[in-house]
Amino acid sequence: MKLYAPKYYRNFKCIADKCKHSCCIGWEIDIDKTALRKYKKLKGGYGDVISDSISMEETPHFKLGEHDRCPHLDEFGLCKIIINVGEDYLCDICREHPRFYNYTSVAEVGLGMSCEEAARVILSSSDYDEFECIGEVDIEENTDFNGLAARGEIYKILRNAKDYKKGLKEIYSKYQIDVCKDEKWLEALDSLEYLDEKHRKLFGNYSSKNRPDLKYDKYLERFLAYLIYRHTTEAVDYDDFVLRLSFCLFCERLFASLMCFKKAEELNDVATLARIISEEIEYSEDNTEALMY
Repeated sequence: MKLYAPKYYRNFKCIADKCKHSCCIGWEIDIDKTALRKYKKLKGGYGDVISDSISMEETPHFKLGEHDRCPHLDEFGLCKIIINVGEDYLCDICREHPRFYNYTSVAEVGLGMSCEEAARVILSSSDYDEFECIGEVDIEENTDFNGLAARGEIYKILRNAKDYKKGLKEIYSKYQIDVCKDEKWLEALDSLEYLDEKHRKLFGNYSSKNRPDLKYDKYLERFLAYLIYRHTTEAVDYDDFVLRLSFCLFCERLFASLMCFKKAEELNDVATLARIISEEIEYSEDNTEALMY
């Protein structure tokens, strides 16, 4: 299958030691079978350090250090595995992050917003509905439901609307999306498991009525387009598509609420809020399911 990516995908590059919120801190890092075999073949030197850092309990993973830091993250924010044995020895999760994949009639790759640099790239790119072929992958085609076409209809609405607010209104109407009472969503948000407990209180500022000034609609539109790309494409049928779309629209309303609460206007501030929503909700299957179903 051909592999496609949004045009902005090529603009992303890991900023490594310049990252203020390293993906090498706070996450359990599972080791895939191929990487594990490579690590076992390394003898002496840094190979011994890698072996000593691996826990074989349940899924093999690196034993995190103080403040949940990856044991191979140095004081400058650089990866000691890359420095000592090369990038080819990274496990899948480290090499691929923050990428995710959709598999339908074509294969697609995207960037996840839990990465601060990916969030900046996505929120500063207006070409969210433009894609290009970047290669091929050996994956079986899935054509149970044409999520690509359904997604394209929403992008068309957003592009053709006179303004973002009118486009949103049309989407809610066309797919009969119920906003639901704020109390329901606040209760759901409070029930989630959080990586950082401060975010529970932050998300408690959700209100469907709070929207930033119109001049910041570009950030909301790009955030919603990203969510739709990531979460609706692999829907199994129309009802599942609408359910996923409703989840995306809720996350957009949460994003709008936090932009108002934090008075976020600059790209870096807006991207920080997008990253927090992404890491607390999107990167937790339990939290995503709690809000989607």
